Amino acid sequence: MICSRFANLNKSRNEREEYHSEVLPCENGAVNPWFIGAPAIATAAAGIAAYGGMQPRAQLFGPTVCRTNSPRKLAITFDDGPNPAITPKLLDLLDRHKAPVSFFLIGRYLRECPELAREISARGHVIGNHTESHPNLFWKGSAEIRVELRLTHSAIKNALGAPPKWFRPPFGFRNPWLAAEARELNMRVVMWTLLPGDWRAPSAEWLIHRIRPIESRAKRALAHASGTGEILCLHDGSHHEQNADRTRTLAALEHWLPRWRDLGLEFVTIENAVNAPAL
Repeated sequence: MICSRFANLNKSRNEREEYHSEVLPCENGAVNPWFIGAPAIATAAAGIAAYGGMQPRAQLFGPTVCRTNSPRKLAITFDDGPNPAITPKLLDLLDRHKAPVSFFLIGRYLRECPELAREISARGHVIGNHTESHPNLFWKGSAEIRVELRLTHSAIKNALGAPPKWFRPPFGFRNPWLAAEARELNMRVVMWTLLPGDWRAPSAEWLIHRIRPIESRAKRALAHASGTGEILCLHDGSHHEQNADRTRTLAALEHWLPRWRDLGLEFVTIENAVNAPAL
């Protein structure tokens, strides 16, 4: 009797399974494939956007200058000035080493000390636009980007008598609307090959070590006598406040400027980095 009951139960279970397999479709067959693919597509799109907006050499959101046109050329650039506490000392240091460089200025700081901007220009350095208030442009729309760029564009033009030709986005972040706004103002976007993080340097020695790749890369490039050169991004100010302490940046440059010169590097502004032939 017990065996007979188990046989009947198995038969009943088999009949139910056979019924379901014949009548019911696969559950996944009723799922729209877009529900499966959409998250993957969205993730991929987000990754591409992040790469295009944050990678210094990415050209997804418009062309950028990210290297010099010769391995002999070193373009040193400074962001977040002008800074009355540091920029004058930096100008004297650059004079001693005959090193023309490029300064990307914040508009609100420029309005506070336009005479310092004129001094930068008078000493043979190039001045570029670094927005009015240093926002993260990756999250900004075209109207907000236009205001940030145009306010500083006007401040530089008023101080120097000529508009800037170069623009560096704060934090290096870009988005699809930035290229059009910069192009409308006849400015080229400038990025970098090395961002050593001098704003957070705990010591000059730490920063000297962080900047060392300029030397090692230059040695390799000069040995082959071909290729492109470096754009170094440093800071003479801080977007958080005026009169920021950047003495560690000065000390690191005191160390490296003569060594780079002895290595055979030529110091250039961003304009000469991409236009003029190397000496």
